This record gives sequence, structure tokens and C-alpha cells, in this order.
Amino acid sequence: MRMHRRQLLTTAAWFFAGTALSRAAEIAGQLPWYPNAGNPPAPVRPGAWQFFTLDEATAVEALADRIIPPDPQTSGGKDAGCAVFVDRQLAGPYGRAEGHPAKTYRDGLAALDRYCRAQHGKPFTDLSDDVKDELLKGLEDEKIKLEGVDGRAFFEGVITDVKAGFFADPIYGGNRDMVAWKMIGFPGARYNYLDWIDRHNERYPLPPVSMMGRADWTPKR
Repeated sequence: MRMHRRQLLTTAAWFFAGTALSRAAEIAGQLPWYPNAGNPPAPVRPGAWQFFTLDEATAVEALADRIIPPDPQTSGGKDAGCAVFVDRQLAGPYGRAEGHPAKTYRDGLAALDRYCRAQHGKPFTDLSDDVKDELLKGLEDEKIKLEGVDGRAFFEGVITDVKAGFFADPIYGGNRDMVAWKMIGFPGARYNYLDWIDRHNERYPLPPVSMMGRADWTPKR
């Protein structure tokens, strides 16, 4: 059930390799490039939750930390901002898209809370890590049922969104400090890294860059 870092690394490496090739081809076919020619999204700013209630947000943070547990080298899903990413997505067009992800989350989190309180006398957030993992494994195997919702589909949706938040550009609220990109050696939104596309099994030597740039590019006053 748990998304181990080795699995994340392998999956992300293939995904970003394909993205890098596609982006490089687009750049090569659209030179010269002019600054500010596109319309990047507005950066997510720290602040109150926009979709989740406080209890829902706390539960999603706890889920994110079991899907992507922290280790001594890399932040887990919570500290990487995955719940913030999901919150902002649900508050926008994604939450209102076909299939109504916003309703799926609201109903799923409520059902998860009812189950945890009925079986353990406390919310998911307050369970031990071992009990959390056992519960999530039960949802994945369909051995644990949530009242009124498809528990497995709900949990698989959370996994998908947490992974997206972990690897997305930080402008969307997740991948805080580009932690996931640093972990896999992904260059991010750098203008040009064509020289490295065919250099397989070599770690890219420069730090990643998001659509917002890098913190060390900010002039010091």
C-alpha cells in the first residue's frame, strides 16, 4: 500500500523524462523565445484552507505522510505541501470537474472519520502510523468498507493527487522547496537543458528551477 521512495523515484523518473523530451522539442521549434510571453498560473500563497475544513486538512496531511513518508533526506507528503496542493485544486475547476472530485473528497473524508471513531475511538490523524497503514491497506484490498463511499476508489484518488502535488511545480502549492525535484535530479522549468537529454544515468548537476525561479535568485536587501 505505502508508496515507497524507490517506487516514486522510478515512476517519476520515467514521467519526467518524457516531459523533458516534449518540452525540449517545443522550445526548439519556437525560438526565439521572449520573456513573459506565456500566462503562468498565479502562485499559491500561504494562508487559510480554501476547500478543506481544518479537520479535513489535518486528515489529508496525515494521509499524505503515510503515502509519502518522510525520511532523513527528504520531507514527507505533509511538509512537502501536498495537502495544500490538493486543497487549492479542489477549490478550483478540478474540484468541479466531471466526477465531482470535491464531493468525493468531502464524502470520503467524512466516512473515514466515522470509521476511525467507531473502530478506534479517535480520528485518523490521531492513530499510530502502524494502525494508519493497516487501515489504508484494508481500504486498498477492499477488506475495510467505508459507509456510503467506495473506500478503495477514494484512497486511490488521494494517492494520485498526493503524488501529483509532490512532483508538481511549486507554483501550485506542493513540492515545497522543490524537494521532489531535488530528490530525483529533475531540472524543473529551466529554459534549456538539451545537452543533457541523451546523457542517461548521469545526475543533472544544477539545482532545479520552478516557474517562480529559485529562492536564492531573490535580491537581498
